[in-house]
Formats: sequence, C-alpha cells, structure tokens
Amino acid sequence: MPNLPGVSGRKAVKALERLGFVFIRQKGSHVVMRRGDRGCVVPMHREINSWTLNGVLKQAGVSADEFLSAL
Repeated sequence: MPNLPGVSGRKAVKALERLGFVFIRQKGSHVVMRRGDRGCVVPMHREINSWTLNGVLKQAGVSADEFLSAL
C-alpha cells in the first residue's frame, strides 16, 4: 500500500465524487457519502492525516491506488 498524503477534506470529497460517490448529507464538519451500498464519513478538516484517510477508504471500500489516481 502506498503512503497516503495528507489531503484536505474538500480534496478527499472531490476525489471520492470522481470515483462515483454521492454527497448524502453534512452534519457539522463531517460529510456522509455513498456509492451503492457502501458509505463513508469524511471529516472536513484542513488536513486529514494518513491514518484517518486510510480508515475512510476502508469504510468506502476503495483502494489507496484508486484514491490516488482520482486525486
């Protein structure tokens, strides 16, 4: 698995949208996105560290390579 860069919440949401995820709702600083029956919660922070981003991608069922290509 490649090292994930620290990206902003906004960039992470845009990359997931390119992968087919749809914005469902936002409550506070967390965005809920869904693709099919898989969903994920993205924190809208200035920078999401690699551990948190890895957890988001695991929730979403997206590999790190797919995510990096969508950035």
